[in-house]
Amino acid sequence: IVESALTVLLYEVMRDVVRYYRPDVIVTTYPLYQAPLGAVFTMQNRDIPLLTVVTDLATVHRIWFNRNVDYCLVPTEIVRDLALHYGLSEEQVKVTGIPVNPELAREQRPVPEIRRELGWREDLITVLAVGSKRVDRLMDTLNVLNHFGQSLQLAVVTGKDVEAYRELQQVEWHIPVHLYEFASNVPLMMRAADCLICKAGGLIITEALAAGCPMMLIDVIPGQETGNAEYVVDAGAGDLARSDIEVLEVFAHWMLDGQKLLRQRAATAAKLGKPLSAYEVAGLAYECAIRGASSHHRVFSRRTLIDLFNRNQVRWGDTRDLK
Repeated sequence: IVESALTVLLYEVMRDVVRYYRPDVIVTTYPLYQAPLGAVFTMQNRDIPLLTVVTDLATVHRIWFNRNVDYCLVPTEIVRDLALHYGLSEEQVKVTGIPVNPELAREQRPVPEIRRELGWREDLITVLAVGSKRVDRLMDTLNVLNHFGQSLQLAVVTGKDVEAYRELQQVEWHIPVHLYEFASNVPLMMRAADCLICKAGGLIITEALAAGCPMMLIDVIPGQETGNAEYVVDAGAGDLARSDIEVLEVFAHWMLDGQKLLRQRAATAAKLGKPLSAYEVAGLAYECAIRGASSHHRVFSRRTLIDLFNRNQVRWGDTRDLK
């Protein structure tokens, strides 16, 4: 039912986009486009290689797994097992990680050198916080660290949230702090930081893992982000802190024994990270463009689609569709 509704809603848009750009390969990071694209392929009697990149680490809705695809590129073995469970073949599913900024793979300079470039002190435990006022508990967490009493420095990126940026400028800081309303070099900052404070979004977690940067997760949207948080915590690449007390507990434990636990978290993050994922995905896309599409499984037959479109007054029947 969901795929039929998406096909009715998006068929004409997807058809027009494909006609205009005439792509050799299509890569999508959004699950709702797969069924409409499959309908375009069926109605136009042509196949274009289609690759879907899944962008959550564990809790993934079955709508991501559409048999129209040549490849379903997943971030973890957990998601690979889900894809197979929901009917994709082993040949269709590849564990690539979520593509991140290739700068994370290219940046190999020592941390002190990167900190000097950023204008950060080299001798302090450095906490990078990324988020806006929409991230639950961000301001409270920063307030806790401001009064933690350890040798820390903070770097805070508010993601174009002007209100949050201005509010932070008015704080009486007791530790060195670097405030950024927006930063295009967050991957570089992750390389320079000792840890990251953020919400449990799939992309920022993936970037942190690729940078070997352990995380304190302070906001988890129920559903897809629940699995992301569980993946990080269960693997030992970070911790969850949902109250001021938990923020204090996590950070105090990280600081014990010369930051032993924090270093363990960083090593685990680096082990899980896939900084070359973007290159692998690009390589598979190029391979498909050269080779051409596999014979797509047709979720809907042409007859079924025509009936569906006619019932819902979707314009499908011009001469190019009838060839």
